[in-house]
Amino acid sequence: MALYRYRATDAAGHISKGEMDALNEFDLESQLKKNDLELIHSSPLKDKHHAVHRLARRDLINFLFQLEMLFRAGVPILAILGDLRDTAETPKVKNLCANLYEKIDSGSTISESFAANPGIFPELVTNLIRAGEGTGQLPYVLQEIVNSLKWQDELASKTKQLLMYPAFVTLVVGSVVVFLMTYLVPQIIGFVANMGGTIPLQTKLLIWVSDAFVNYWWLIIPAPFVLAFLLILLSKVNPRFKRMMHAALLRIPYIGIIIKKIILARVSDTLGLTYRTGIPVLDGLSYCSSVTSNIVVKEAINQARADIANGASISQGFAAQRLFPSLVIRMIKVGEETGDLAGSLKNISYFYNRDINDSITRVQALIEPTLTIVLGLILGWIMMAVLGPIYDTISKLKLS
Repeated sequence: MALYRYRATDAAGHISKGEMDALNEFDLESQLKKNDLELIHSSPLKDKHHAVHRLARRDLINFLFQLEMLFRAGVPILAILGDLRDTAETPKVKNLCANLYEKIDSGSTISESFAANPGIFPELVTNLIRAGEGTGQLPYVLQEIVNSLKWQDELASKTKQLLMYPAFVTLVVGSVVVFLMTYLVPQIIGFVANMGGTIPLQTKLLIWVSDAFVNYWWLIIPAPFVLAFLLILLSKVNPRFKRMMHAALLRIPYIGIIIKKIILARVSDTLGLTYRTGIPVLDGLSYCSSVTSNIVVKEAINQARADIANGASISQGFAAQRLFPSLVIRMIKVGEETGDLAGSLKNISYFYNRDINDSITRVQALIEPTLTIVLGLILGWIMMAVLGPIYDTISKLKLS
């Protein structure tokens, strides 16, 4: 796609100048005619025929959704891409449509044009499109892809919600602790120290913690962020440490269970999607492994795939890994026995989706009282550490 500088005239003879993206001069002239302009002269400024390397998930979903709807309506692919290019709201989508248009117009298939943009279309999507072209069910395959991407987008949002809420709560508690230890406690401790008398152990501990925050706040506050950065860096350079971290992530109380359910939900959705569109189970499991970021789950999927390739049934391959719940194994086994594996996998995705929603709601309901208890314990400790010496001093004054 190139950027053209043009001179054009309208019906009244007024000259207008401007710049516009177009595939060629014929395309430029066509676009100007839609605006009631007649091309007089044009010259290309620079080549913009570059594949778009990234596209937001929502933009990709909207693009594929419109593609599927127009396909069902019987609109030819070049007409679809031309219309989407002309009505695109973002430059990236506009360039993508132009890129696909030019490749298909040059003789490439839809899947081949998708494969030329690997940064936008995952390998799974490209192969699903290829399967749809081969079976003549491209609109159905596009619908399945859109539904899956929508579901994955919701799943990603739930994952962020699950992780961000505890992080926010931790930040709030940490901020309160820093305020208490650097501002409030030093003033109270100064009053207690001036009263004289013996300072109990819990008060000494409070003084020590407060002094540490006052004198070394520049080290304490960034410490959690530095630690997180070091853990991420170490997991990137040390595969064994990365596996240990991924295994530990699945064992975090409450949250780890939900993360595991989210991962397995995506695995079942991907396997069901590939199976329904005619991709063999072994290939589908390879795609499941590629979309899974957790190494522990990835290893389990790869081992299950190896067992199935050696003659085991799908349910036997999954059961041998002890990673998947017994309910999932039973549902897969029922699907194998009844010949409705696609339906069973769809039911598993539905089951996990509902269970994930309930689990996140329960965890969020626990966080608020937990925050109250933690703050209450901190304030209670401060009160005991401060009021203890005051009470002892008052008692001694009464006795004297």
